[in-house]
Amino acid sequence: MRIGLRIQILLLIGGLLAVALGPLLWAQNTLARLSLDRQQQRMALELGQVACRAELAQVPVAAPVSQHLVAGLVVDALGHELRRFGPDIWARKIESVGSIAPEGTVLEMAGQQSLIVACSDPQVQARAVVKLDDSGVRLRQLARMYGLYMGLVALLLLVAIYIALGRIVVQPLETLARAAQRVAAGSRRWEVTQMPATELMTLDNSLSSMTARLLDEERELRRHVAEVDAATERLGEAQKRLVRSERLASVGRLAAGLAHEIGNPLASLIGFEDLLITGGLTLAEQSDFLLRMRRETERIHKVLRDLLDFARPSQSLDPALPKQPGDVSESINDALALVRPQKIMKQVRIVKRLEEPLALVSLPRSELVQVLLNLLLNAADALNGEGTIQLLCRNQGKAVRIEVEDNGPGLATAVRERLFEPFVTTKEVGKGTGLGLAVCRGLVESAGGIIGWDASFAEGTRFVIELPFFETAAS
Repeated sequence: MRIGLRIQILLLIGGLLAVALGPLLWAQNTLARLSLDRQQQRMALELGQVACRAELAQVPVAAPVSQHLVAGLVVDALGHELRRFGPDIWARKIESVGSIAPEGTVLEMAGQQSLIVACSDPQVQARAVVKLDDSGVRLRQLARMYGLYMGLVALLLLVAIYIALGRIVVQPLETLARAAQRVAAGSRRWEVTQMPATELMTLDNSLSSMTARLLDEERELRRHVAEVDAATERLGEAQKRLVRSERLASVGRLAAGLAHEIGNPLASLIGFEDLLITGGLTLAEQSDFLLRMRRETERIHKVLRDLLDFARPSQSLDPALPKQPGDVSESINDALALVRPQKIMKQVRIVKRLEEPLALVSLPRSELVQVLLNLLLNAADALNGEGTIQLLCRNQGKAVRIEVEDNGPGLATAVRERLFEPFVTTKEVGKGTGLGLAVCRGLVESAGGIIGWDASFAEGTRFVIELPFFETAAS
């Protein structure tokens, strides 16, 4: 959890104050201790000299002086002791260090610090030890007072900084943050009161300019999105028209091929009708002619019905309708039913090998029929009416693989790289639009599949289609 800006700044300032005031407090304590020590030594030296002169003059030491006097020793010029006063331990201490410790030396015994003081005349020398007061108590009291003062000053300073930060920095920043949240929630105006500092006023102006620029960019983006949506809609309509035009082109091509196929049954029907009109036939002959006429009529009806079903506009391109699955087996049967009556297919052998059961695919049936029909007619054109076309289908992974191959001369080198581009064709003028494979590619890729030709197939031409399995919204 992150802490607030004010707390962070206060912690930083508190650390700086500790770094700044800590050495200052240590220096004050050190200087105070040195000053007190020098003052006490100076006073002890004066008291010791008074006591030594009194001993040399053999007069009583005044009471205020004797309170600080620890011990003393009087010796003659040869160093023989004449008299001593105070505890023997201090007297012996004075005697042991008297010849080596100069005047002003500080001695410590049993936790008590004392100062050696000496004075002499031509015949006698007096040495005294004056106790020094403990300055630690006074230093601790002074340090507590000074520390309390600095702590109080630091606390007042931090409180003042906390209040100032709240009024000058934090509250304006919170105001800016609330204004930004309103803009993010949908507000179209940047509403902020006067800022207390120049830097915050600059930030306010920058945010206001940025908001205005973002709103302008949003309006521009919305306009571009609307244009893209309109272009997408126009592109979808163009795709529908292209698929429809290619379907109609295929219908025209099939109809031209069916003219001969329908003409023969019609000639038979006319002949039978003439015989019936002429009369003179037995009932058995009349019944036989009528049955033949019915078969020929049903044949024509079936061919025309298949053609009309294929020519009917596909509903799969309507985005309002749910996507329908495609049955590969039924689509192949429909495509074969459309191409078998063609004159160009009379000498073409069609081999169909399906590995049942085939899964449903994501390309609708009518569009799959259009793709297969285009590939079958192209293969028939490549064979020039004589040869073999093979249809191979199998489940492969999570897709259905469809192969349409012929034993014709193969693809021309000039069109291999541009085979699926619009208006690319090797047929004569008037026999092809050059849009068939481009439309096939668009239909297959719109269903998430792929279409291409097998460059490794050297015995003709092989087109490969892979269509993913159909998946419902529940699955």
